[in-house]
Amino acid sequence: MYVAVKGGERAIEASWRLLDKARRGDKQIAELSVAQIREQLRLAVARVMTEGSVYDEELAALAIKQAAGDLVEAIFLLRAYRTTLPRFGYTRAIDTETMQVERRISATFKDVPGGQLLGATYDYTQRLLDFALLADGDDTRQYVTRGHAPVSQEPPAPEAMPRVVSLLDKEGLIEQERPTPDGAEPGDLSREPLAFPASRATRLQNLARGDEGFLLAMGYATQRGYAHSHPFAGEIRFGTIAVEMDLDELGEAVDIGDIDVTECQMINQFAGSSAVPPTFTQGYGLAFGHSERKAMAMALVDRALRAEELGETLASPTQDIEFMLSHSDNVEASGFVQHLKLPHYVDFQAELELVRRLRAQHHSIDESGNATDKEQAA
Repeated sequence: MYVAVKGGERAIEASWRLLDKARRGDKQIAELSVAQIREQLRLAVARVMTEGSVYDEELAALAIKQAAGDLVEAIFLLRAYRTTLPRFGYTRAIDTETMQVERRISATFKDVPGGQLLGATYDYTQRLLDFALLADGDDTRQYVTRGHAPVSQEPPAPEAMPRVVSLLDKEGLIEQERPTPDGAEPGDLSREPLAFPASRATRLQNLARGDEGFLLAMGYATQRGYAHSHPFAGEIRFGTIAVEMDLDELGEAVDIGDIDVTECQMINQFAGSSAVPPTFTQGYGLAFGHSERKAMAMALVDRALRAEELGETLASPTQDIEFMLSHSDNVEASGFVQHLKLPHYVDFQAELELVRRLRAQHHSIDESGNATDKEQAA
């Protein structure tokens, strides 16, 4: 507590009121609703849900509003709320091949089973400010192809879409997924502290909760030579998938709802080692909502962290599991950085006294040395 601040507790309460006022802004402008944030800031909502480890669009939108758009603070709020919730059980692992795909692209094969779907993406937009968005009202545009009817925006009918890597798997050119040792269940990083050595399941959980900016920078570093990898985007898919949970009372799995997820599988060239023949290896990324940049960065980092497992030389921080996992979490990082704002009066006074004493000793030695030099010159 800032006990030295005038007013003490009253000053802190006044700070809260000022915070609410700053968040609300000009009251002559209509207040931004949670529903508007949920529907119109969907990419921000997706990030907060992913790094907050809670799939709830309304709660994520509420956190964004409360945090005045500070996504790291919103993630912190959502995680804090998560700790108050009871745990009813675990769902089955989702099968992304059954996803109702809204967007699906591959940079490795032009023609893939099920086809490629561009969907909604910024990839083909010009990075120019659209001043038409300053106008009030509906800004929805109707895009048409020349000489044809308007392009349908309806999602495609659900159908099973095998992964692109299955094309390589048929020829035995890509590594097989390795089962968990001894059939052990993966840990739950949201309930258990991070410990080393960390399994790949734990690493993927950590990366999913990790800060998007940090992962993006580290993923970029792997492409610039700070890892032994030459990545190709095997497949990126976004869509809706059902979540199932086994209920003992019924003796079967029940569909408890649908969620939107983005999945990325990176394919990396691998020259092989004494234990593994030349083949393609994989990096994997999965995030809530439409989160392509996060999923891609996650896949790049995941592959870099597999260096030791694949017998590669560890030559970069991006391949150091402890370094990467210990510094990826923005909630922990924010806490360590922002704790410097708290009072450190006693610590600083001790440092101040030490520096004064060291300077006095240094000055004394310097004067003694100068005196000796003068005597020798005489």
